[in-house]
Amino acid sequence: MSDRLPPSRDTQRPGAEQSASESTRVVRLPARAVPSATRPTGQDVPPGAWALDDAGPPLALPFFATPVQAGFPSPADDHQEDRLDLNRLLVRHPEATYYLRAKGDSMTGAGIQDGDLLMVDRAIEAKPGMIVVAAVDNEFTVKLLEATPSGFCLAPANPHYAKIILKDAQELVLWGVVIHVIHSVHPRG
Repeated sequence: MSDRLPPSRDTQRPGAEQSASESTRVVRLPARAVPSATRPTGQDVPPGAWALDDAGPPLALPFFATPVQAGFPSPADDHQEDRLDLNRLLVRHPEATYYLRAKGDSMTGAGIQDGDLLMVDRAIEAKPGMIVVAAVDNEFTVKLLEATPSGFCLAPANPHYAKIILKDAQELVLWGVVIHVIHSVHPRG
């Protein structure tokens, strides 16, 4: 029986530097180094997410610069000002941005509803107070990153859920910072 592992698909991924036969070990890092040390690189995205397709032509839609009143509309305000491409407006780092759909109600207090589309940027350094996509022992979640005296915890924005307090042996990997939430008000279908 051989000690060698079969070649891993991960060695073909951009930024993957570990060979299939190289052993790994758990390393303890100071809390300030965790977000940058465990940030995925390249076009890696969590399962169920999809990367921003920046290869296609921009989609510029009509933009009316006059704010809309949530009351009686003014007939004088019905002229188009410009065209607006949401990717140019919302995406700062196209190569590091991906979309993910939220599931569940643990972040309703932060305006994230079940089924909302999250725009996530991996190029932004995660800091306490930011909403992040994280993996705790390979379980993905979206939560508020909080600093504690012993490191980090992941806090929900719904009082019916408990904080995820990391234990010594648990691995936290930050997959990016949520920069925008797209919430549909029209029913699907």
